Amino acid sequence: MSILLALDASSSACSAALLRRRAGADDELLSRFEMAPRAHTRRLLPMVDEVLAEAGVCPAELDAVAYGRGPGSFTGLRIAAGAAQGLAYGLDRPLLGVSTLAALASGAHRRHHFRWMVTALDARMGEIYVAAWQCRDGLPEPLLEEAVMSPERLRLPAGHDDHDWVGIGSGWALWEQMPLEVQAGMSQRLPEAEADAADMALLAMAELDAGGGQPAHLVQPVYLRNEVAWKKAK
Repeated sequence: MSILLALDASSSACSAALLRRRAGADDELLSRFEMAPRAHTRRLLPMVDEVLAEAGVCPAELDAVAYGRGPGSFTGLRIAAGAAQGLAYGLDRPLLGVSTLAALASGAHRRHHFRWMVTALDARMGEIYVAAWQCRDGLPEPLLEEAVMSPERLRLPAGHDDHDWVGIGSGWALWEQMPLEVQAGMSQRLPEAEADAADMALLAMAELDAGGGQPAHLVQPVYLRNEVAWKKAK
């Protein structure tokens, strides 16, 4: 059995989730989620306490801790990173940083069964954080790496023009600034979608099962501000 705790404060939302995986049984996923602008510090750790209590799990029983590593709100990322690192370090458990853009794709696939997605977050300063994904076997695989750019520079992945692309995340509120060819390639948009610790828990558990996880002091938030190129994933 594996038990993993995930938490996120990368946007206006605040969330925590506990995933318990037993061999031969369905996963048990317990979570809390609420829109809490400027209240992450006050709400995040109580949410952690709530999911642990609901699951009947004490912190020492956790096998790993995960958090939304970004991109997203600088302040929120630091809050989540600090809380997650404190827990993982104190328990001597591995820590996993989960991409907020991947979590958006995973959540949209889990809820709506979308396969081809461009996740984008409003990065302020006239830019968006963005990545493109194909969901295969329930997990998002990157078609284009995460980057920060102006909406005008966004392009769909080359060679995938015939897919039903879906735009996920707050960056799609900047729709009118995006190129006409991008607009033509999108079948729908969900700009109200938020990253959720429940989806991060599922992604982190898959990584943990594959041998992932790092010592708490090695994991850092991802801000993307210095990565301005739209690069093809390897």
